[in-house]
Amino acid sequence: MIRVLLADDEAMVRAGVRAILASGGESEVVAEAGDGREAVELARAHRPDVALLDIRMPRLDGLAAAEELVRTVPGTAVAMLTTFSEHSYVARALAAGATGFLLKSGDPYELMAGVRAVADGAAFLSPKVARYVVEDLGRDGGRFAREERARARVALLSPREREVLGLVGAGLSNPEIAARLHLVEGTVKAYVSAVLDRLEVRNRVLAAIVAYEAGLVETDA
Repeated sequence: MIRVLLADDEAMVRAGVRAILASGGESEVVAEAGDGREAVELARAHRPDVALLDIRMPRLDGLAAAEELVRTVPGTAVAMLTTFSEHSYVARALAAGATGFLLKSGDPYELMAGVRAVADGAAFLSPKVARYVVEDLGRDGGRFAREERARARVALLSPREREVLGLVGAGLSNPEIAARLHLVEGTVKAYVSAVLDRLEVRNRVLAAIVAYEAGLVETDA
């Protein structure tokens, strides 16, 4: 059972999310917070598998709470759950260390799938958010310049590290990568940590973007 901390300043929203997660049979909400400061305190006390954070909350907003959780409760994966999908929020959430970005307007299945993905160590972006990220890949000097820079960064990795990075980019969790490559999960975790260090990125989402730009992720024609 995936243990979830839910933080939102609207009680009705919390009740709805709790009901959706309960209906899936894979997750349970072990703590609820009405603001970001309370969310950090409860995460430290309960050590949940996943923290679902709204962005606009009193005392401490969700983005600041995410950054503090990543720093002080590293065993808890952080996902943002919000109605706000502007580029600035997505970029700040990823920079803060969140590995999931879910929209309240999305399908309930997305919520359940997102919680499961980040709990497994993978990354999950709602389709609308993913489109924003892909659009941004064409900026900052143009698509081809970014691809060239990504290939240069990936060239520093060993063949096995590049293989692991490609699977991270495809959205696989550590257990799934271990099964695919016939490795133990601890070895995969070590490879992922090494890849993040070599690429100088903070989390799997940013690593996945590098993998995509470097052509390590197979895409449909």
